Amino acid sequence: MTTLTQARPMAGPAGPSRPRRRPGGARRFFARLPVRLLVIVIVAVEILPMIWMLLSSFKTQNEFVTGSVWALPATWDFGNYIEAWVTGDFASNVRNSILATVPALFFLLLFGVAAGFALEVMVWKGRSTILLMFVAGIMIPGQMLLVPLFITYFNLGLTQTIWPLILTYIAMGLPLTVFMMAAYFRAIPREVFEAATIDGAGMIRSFWMIGLPMISNAILTIGLVQFFSIWNDLLVALTFVTNRDLATIQVGLLNFSGEYGAMQYGPLFAAICLNVFGTLAVFLFLSKKIMAGMASGALKG
Repeated sequence: MTTLTQARPMAGPAGPSRPRRRPGGARRFFARLPVRLLVIVIVAVEILPMIWMLLSSFKTQNEFVTGSVWALPATWDFGNYIEAWVTGDFASNVRNSILATVPALFFLLLFGVAAGFALEVMVWKGRSTILLMFVAGIMIPGQMLLVPLFITYFNLGLTQTIWPLILTYIAMGLPLTVFMMAAYFRAIPREVFEAATIDGAGMIRSFWMIGLPMISNAILTIGLVQFFSIWNDLLVALTFVTNRDLATIQVGLLNFSGEYGAMQYGPLFAAICLNVFGTLAVFLFLSKKIMAGMASGALKG
């Protein structure tokens, strides 16, 4: 009995696989070309003014007057930044902006989230009318409130303090914050709060232990929007700040203009760069927190 065996061909070493060329690549490239060009234009519109502003912060006053607008600075020293920080008293402006923004933002979010929870989750008579009044407050122009508020603060003796800014920012930011918080609480299923009530949780515990963690991403988003609105405000700060020692950053930038409109361009652009790039760093930091909050909220959902 004979057995026939046939040797199998030895498989060679697997080499690097060549990427297959997808059909229709050129067609897909030209189909996406308008979107890519639009993205390039948007990025250029955002970045080029910041680059021009940064280059201008190193120029001397003579270069601004006699040189071209697009010319590079002759020297790259930080004299304008030192003059803006020391002579322009920019450090005091930053301190005043922090003193006005941090308390206003804290109480604005605290009151706004609590009001949104009470108006949307709790059941009581008249809550729809109260919510409608908050929504109507969004449509009231802030300029109409400046004169009555200034008279009120003057009668209360608050015009020489930072309190008019804090109180005004809280009052003007509450309508939008309450409206957005009520909308986020409306998206949470009521069975969650009903189950917590059955387990013995009271209303305050349901607010702190269940409501706040489930809308943490919304709180960060609203907080980011309100932070930039308060930090970059000029109208309210210019109206209620009667003492130069209490000037915020936006009001302090006006100090770089002299008599008859003479402007110190170098220190002015240096102060603007400090403000813009500082807030940009805060924005990037809070953006990461917002993404983390949205991811945790998605996992819980």
